[in-house]
Amino acid sequence: MRIAVFNGPNLNLLGIREPEIYGTTTLGEIESRLERIGAELGITLLFSQFNDEGRMLDAIHNCYGVVTGALVNAGAWTHTSLAIRDAFTAVQLPYVEVHLSNIYAREPERRHSWLAPGAIGIIAGFGADGYELALRGLVTALRNQGADA
Repeated sequence: MRIAVFNGPNLNLLGIREPEIYGTTTLGEIESRLERIGAELGITLLFSQFNDEGRMLDAIHNCYGVVTGALVNAGAWTHTSLAIRDAFTAVQLPYVEVHLSNIYAREPERRHSWLAPGAIGIIAGFGADGYELALRGLVTALRNQGADA
């Protein structure tokens, strides 16, 4: 089973960007931890981070027939981009939405997710640990649906 992990704008700055909100764990550290969990689960992970929405859309399109599911932290695009949700729908790619902070306890403009209606599930507010929770949940859901192990 192959799982794509998509990270949106500014997540390349994790560890230094507003650590009181997003923590001090870097994106590289999150990816390393997910690699270990992926090995435990017997899956392959494909990581990407985008500061350009069009490139992220292209990457989602390129997943058609290549990956079984995805984790996505679309960052600020969560609250603004129907295009990202439409891309996941178009290529029929199941996904779990993940956020480091609890977006529903933040500013009003961050409390709505355009991705949520299409997601298998949402993990928010558990910091870097949320990625592990999201990955384990996604793999379990996909296996329960009969996806290849």
